[in-house]
Amino acid sequence: MVWASWTVTALAVYALAGLVFAAAFVARGGGRVDPAAADSPLGFKLLVFPGAAALWPLLARRWLSGAGPPVERNAHRRAAGDVA
Repeated sequence: MVWASWTVTALAVYALAGLVFAAAFVARGGGRVDPAAADSPLGFKLLVFPGAAALWPLLARRWLSGAGPPVERNAHRRAAGDVA
């Protein structure tokens, strides 16, 4: 049963880190990752908050790397020469 308490502790730490990250990301980082979200209203930020808390490692990597919005890569864009 020790593994169960470790699992619960690990999930609690992940959730706490996610909540702290999401607060900072919604306040400042969202506009850096996606310029269209820079001046978003409070309602949008409240909708994005749970997803940012759950996916915080992925968003933290994008935020820290300074990557802009992702470009969709599909057969149509490749045929048009828009992406590699």
